Amino acid sequence: MTLLFISFVAAFLATLVIVRSARSHARFSGDTDQSGPQKFHARVVPRIGGIGIACGVAAGMLYAMNLPGTDQYTKSVLCMAGFIAFSAGLIEDFTKRVTPRQRMLAMILAAAVALWLANAEIERTDIAGLDPLLGIAGVSVLLTLFAVAGVANSINIIDGFNGLASMCVAIMLAALAFVAHQVGDTLIFNCALIGLGAVLGFFALNYPFGLVFLGDGGAYFMGFWVAELSIMLVQRNDAVSPMFPLLLCVYPIFETVFTMYRRKIVRGHPMGQPDATHLHSLIYRRLMRWAVGKRDVSTLLRRNSMTSPYLWALCSLAAVPATLWWNDSHALQICIVLFCLSYLALYRAIVRFRTPRLLVRKGTSTAVLKSAG
Repeated sequence: MTLLFISFVAAFLATLVIVRSARSHARFSGDTDQSGPQKFHARVVPRIGGIGIACGVAAGMLYAMNLPGTDQYTKSVLCMAGFIAFSAGLIEDFTKRVTPRQRMLAMILAAAVALWLANAEIERTDIAGLDPLLGIAGVSVLLTLFAVAGVANSINIIDGFNGLASMCVAIMLAALAFVAHQVGDTLIFNCALIGLGAVLGFFALNYPFGLVFLGDGGAYFMGFWVAELSIMLVQRNDAVSPMFPLLLCVYPIFETVFTMYRRKIVRGHPMGQPDATHLHSLIYRRLMRWAVGKRDVSTLLRRNSMTSPYLWALCSLAAVPATLWWNDSHALQICIVLFCLSYLALYRAIVRFRTPRLLVRKGTSTAVLKSAG
């Protein structure tokens, strides 16, 4: 737990510095565009929270390097590859000029570095007909690069509200740490704890008041971290089903796949074109009915922060069974199918204004959060 504490404190302090010095760097780091279809905040907020997370991971890894029996080489490779993913997102946070294709290529490069130097490669999937293909030269490599880049991008996709993506990542890392502990994989256990502490250190200042945003740097870095630890956990431990990380990450993955289908097939728009019909956007607009039409800062802040717990619950609906049946591929496959069907049913219900009343917030009994800026 020392690793968890060190990474938490380092991330919290680094993020606090970013928040306290926001005025001095807001011109470069602030999210000043509040009019886009995916913008749900009411004031300029620094979107470089990924720096805090990176500092937390760096501090935790430096301490872990000195632990007896540690695999310094693999940890160094993970940090180096993670820095590539983080840098691509951070440059976008500062410049707003890095295209989605360029960011995707950076994620592929980061995955390639981890594969080449640490042999982090998908070697089995437990998917009928796919495993034999992995023996063909290059197939496993391509699948690995695609999977890592896809998961990293999916975390960025769900980063829409205060605490949403960071808590989902925290849930995933906690599950990875638990399973790694179950199979005695100290390397993955330590790396997962370090990532968990760093994310929670950021989360403490991101939720509920939104004092700082995760940004592309933080989202891509944490998505990469989850993807690589998932691949390595399965690769290093035959007892762990490859379906475990797939179910664990199914919420952001399916959100991304469904978004691509909705934009390209249903609407005929470019897949990278932003819109306001993500599941989390619909929950914000249609389940927080008490706030419809109100534009004051306090109401927008409260509405924003009350949206995220719905998605944390959704993420947990995948993470809990994944953690319970981490070594049972058949049970995990059934849960994946059930999750996807449940997601589609919920999305359809919200779109058609048939959401169960239990999920709709109409009252204003909770005290209004005061803006911290």
